[in-house]
Amino acid sequence: MRGTHDLIGDDARRHAHITACFRGVAERYGCQPIATPIFEFTEVFHRTLGETSDVVAKETYSFTDRGGDSLTLRPEMTAGVARAFLSNGLAKDLPLKFYGWGPMFRHERPQKGRLRQFHQVDIEYLGLPEPQADIEVVALGHDFLGALGLATRVELRLNTLGDGASRAAYRAALVDYFTGHRDRLSADSLARLERNPLRILDSKDPGDREIVVGAPRLSAHLNPASQAFFAAVRAGLDALGIPYVVDERLVRGLDYYSHTAWEFVTADLGAQGTVLGGGRYDGLIEMMGGPATAGIGWAAGIERLAMMIDLPPDRRHVVAVIPVGDAALLPAMALSHRLRQAGFTVEQGARGSVGKRLERAVKQGAAVALILGEDELARGVVKRRDLASRDEVDVPLADLEQALAPWR
Repeated sequence: MRGTHDLIGDDARRHAHITACFRGVAERYGCQPIATPIFEFTEVFHRTLGETSDVVAKETYSFTDRGGDSLTLRPEMTAGVARAFLSNGLAKDLPLKFYGWGPMFRHERPQKGRLRQFHQVDIEYLGLPEPQADIEVVALGHDFLGALGLATRVELRLNTLGDGASRAAYRAALVDYFTGHRDRLSADSLARLERNPLRILDSKDPGDREIVVGAPRLSAHLNPASQAFFAAVRAGLDALGIPYVVDERLVRGLDYYSHTAWEFVTADLGAQGTVLGGGRYDGLIEMMGGPATAGIGWAAGIERLAMMIDLPPDRRHVVAVIPVGDAALLPAMALSHRLRQAGFTVEQGARGSVGKRLERAVKQGAAVALILGEDELARGVVKRRDLASRDEVDVPLADLEQALAPWR
């Protein structure tokens, strides 16, 4: 189906490697796993992403179920985590640090690194309003990319959105500026002018981009508290040795976002350069009807990361078990089962000549083969062949696990 992709073999291994690295780094930061449904009531996303956003207006997969409820396949994870926080009464457990991953869905034009069903890894911190949380969450993303070997291939771009008062002052300045150019704005930007003017700064329309160059800067509208918060974030990143570039055009358009926003970008993927992005969303839970709760998090696209990493080497030591003759088939199966229970990775071949099966074992990555025929059964041994050196030795069945220790 257009915009979807099967994960088979090396593709699946790349995805598994990315999620394994992600889980390891997230748990070192004290995060706990969370998994939310892939569909929610449509209102969850329409309220949190904004009716005028491109995601809601053009990209969500929404449908009415047999009970008449409007449901939407999740286009991102944050709204579902916020809903889960409220549904499960988790306010008493604050602060909370979650990690999760899974498929997301957006009906957009498929292109390199962008699919209609795609996968993300996701970090969400709740109940931590201090700038130290911003520093830690950014550092978590930095360490995750480093674990994938991408630290030198990405650049961290950082900005502040300020607090509510700063954003309100900046919003008013943007409305005033863009109103003076409304006859040149695109239709999409005209629709955003009154309801979501910060989104105009993200416009890809060439005419809009020309107007945006002269737009007011958010930094000129930050109050002292917002300036101090951003200074603390920058000082923390400096202390951790995490390099960054301040990008004043990096914004988040929705009103519940505040303070820190950031993206890790690369030049390796063309136009789809953002591989990880996040921000602080202190107003989200309250907007959804819950108590005022600080929130901050990020998401990264697994498909984009998979395009950048090399397939990690297969560290498994595969043991090939090769029965010779019908009488050895069931004993060989029992032996394979025994070795798997002992922690070995075992492939059993039962077709073709012994030579063909040994060739197949090498192609499957086997390092050692165990050959079991009637003669070996009678003597209570198995023939162990090192597939690299081709050395063979008879090993008593009772001592087999110990004899295979180098290939565990």
